[in-house]
Amino acid sequence: MAPLTGAATRPRTLVLLRHAKADRPAGLSDTDRPLTDRGHADAAAAGAWLVNHGYVPDLVLCSPARRTRQTWHGVAVALAGAGSPVVRYERSLYEGATGELLALIRSVEPEFRTVLVIGHNPTISQLSEQLDTGGGEVDSDGLRTCGIAVHQPEADWPDTETAKLVAAHTARA
Repeated sequence: MAPLTGAATRPRTLVLLRHAKADRPAGLSDTDRPLTDRGHADAAAAGAWLVNHGYVPDLVLCSPARRTRQTWHGVAVALAGAGSPVVRYERSLYEGATGELLALIRSVEPEFRTVLVIGHNPTISQLSEQLDTGGGEVDSDGLRTCGIAVHQPEADWPDTETAKLVAAHTARA
């Protein structure tokens, strides 16, 4: 799939999203935990916020855990009509440390200008903090459920070391 029209003129944007509120039913593995009703509503609200602020992704990198996939589906509904990103489910977003997440981001093809990464704490918050060049306000508790951190890398994806935090939002329906 080709990136959106005018993509080459848009700045590179990295959107980090912590999955929405998940349930902890007895007997289910961690990877199978579903979203709560509030989590589904917050995911839709997060998608609406992304569209309203012009952060429509060309590429989505998502953990394969059920709660992150459900978060992505809620966001995707809000994106309907705004674009159809390429979606990749990456195991390292569930199991990996910040170094593995950064390596995944560095492997993104140059034609993708806006990348949405949907993952888990503490890693997604640690990556946001590691990338930030001091330009934004980081919550001392990290990203809350369905929290969004928007970063703008100062280099091409393979050379990404830092990325200024330019916007943050916590979706609450």
